[in-house]
Amino acid sequence: MNILIAGAGAVGTHLARLLSKDNMDVVLMDEDMERLSRLSSSIDIMTLPKPPTSINALKDAGVNKADLFIAVTPNENENLTCAALAKQLGAKRTVARVDNYEYMQPENLKLFKNLGIESLIYPELLAAKDIADSAKYSWVRQLWEFNGGDLVLLSVKMHDAFPIYDKEIRNEDNQLVGHTLKEIGMQHGHAFHVVAIKRQGETVVPYGDEKILPRDLVFFMTTRDGLDQIRHLSGKDSYPQVKHSVIIGGDKLAVRTDWALPEDLSVKIIESSAERCQQLGALVNPRTLIINGDGYDMDLLADEGFDHLEAFIALTNNDEENILSCVAARRKGIRKTIAQVENLDYFDMATDLDVGTIINKKMIAASHIYRMLLKSDVDNVKMLSVADADVAEFVVKPGSKVTRKKVMALDIPHGVNFGGMVRNGQSMLVGGMTQLQAGDRVVVFCIGNTLRKLDKLFK
Repeated sequence: MNILIAGAGAVGTHLARLLSKDNMDVVLMDEDMERLSRLSSSIDIMTLPKPPTSINALKDAGVNKADLFIAVTPNENENLTCAALAKQLGAKRTVARVDNYEYMQPENLKLFKNLGIESLIYPELLAAKDIADSAKYSWVRQLWEFNGGDLVLLSVKMHDAFPIYDKEIRNEDNQLVGHTLKEIGMQHGHAFHVVAIKRQGETVVPYGDEKILPRDLVFFMTTRDGLDQIRHLSGKDSYPQVKHSVIIGGDKLAVRTDWALPEDLSVKIIESSAERCQQLGALVNPRTLIINGDGYDMDLLADEGFDHLEAFIALTNNDEENILSCVAARRKGIRKTIAQVENLDYFDMATDLDVGTIINKKMIAASHIYRMLLKSDVDNVKMLSVADADVAEFVVKPGSKVTRKKVMALDIPHGVNFGGMVRNGQSMLVGGMTQLQAGDRVVVFCIGNTLRKLDKLFK
């Protein structure tokens, strides 16, 4: 597959690295020759130091052979222009990054399709939804909802200690740690599936004899009715309901997050720039309180009711400050912490420091684009920043390979776990004896580079 990317910024370079690992033919265009030279020395792609809005440059890049044209420069107008040009010059499909919320309205998307732009991505809007979903429950690290929330994938961090490992720290309330998945199923029924476990930096698809250990990050698939059981068995009954939150930083992501959070949630935004605070007044939800100050000033946070917060969301452009502030918030007793971390090299450090939920805009944007490369019918793809894994929602086509045998008999690639599905509007879990049917919407957990291998089973 031939991919042409315009823009060697954070999203463009991340996509180039990702797609080059899939052995795709990638051409990356950008006017900054120095940036391209640094990138081309580390990954196997072609680079072209020319402006993507130039018709001749697009022709030189082979736009007429492009299966997908991706415009992700920092300039919205440039993205729309070069994507429209690329379509007219022969690109099969086009996608453009935008920063205008108005463009994302369903009635306006049709206008861009008429211009030849099949899809628009607004990274801050996508990230805001993920933040809002994760902020619903203080005991959950990350949460993804399907079928209107009737089917749920969530990750939960197990308690740091368990009696057999540390007799001075008692966590008897956790009924999962120290038990195998087979034992858990026999004792507590089958209201949920453990689809993956991340342990000491490695994510694995577990089998029946796998034992859940302290500090494991466990990924569950369940229906809405199973959430309370997972909370109870994980020993999280004492975690409070999220009613009060604070957002550190007042950039675009903070604004979009403010609107995405539930209306009944009390929200404060702390922004260090007085000028930006003035602008925020006209941008955020009327319920939101804007505070001019340093979000890492513990005295300020105490004055603003720090002790009553259930959610702390750090969204500044400084990864280090976001990480450290979340660590400080957790030490103050705040259960739910969310940090924007754009530098992928910081992920392991953030995980080791038990930061909480990690949000990465470029990975979220890449997830949205990546599904356009799959040949099967895929509604959602989520690249899990902390697990080196993908979650995909496949729509089963008539006659596809997955309909010919029960799940346990399918030739499923190693590292893949079928979690749940929606059939005729009803959410349910997928087991080994499940026979998939045309029209089923199946949520699949894929570790490493297995998503494209799975694609051929559904196409």
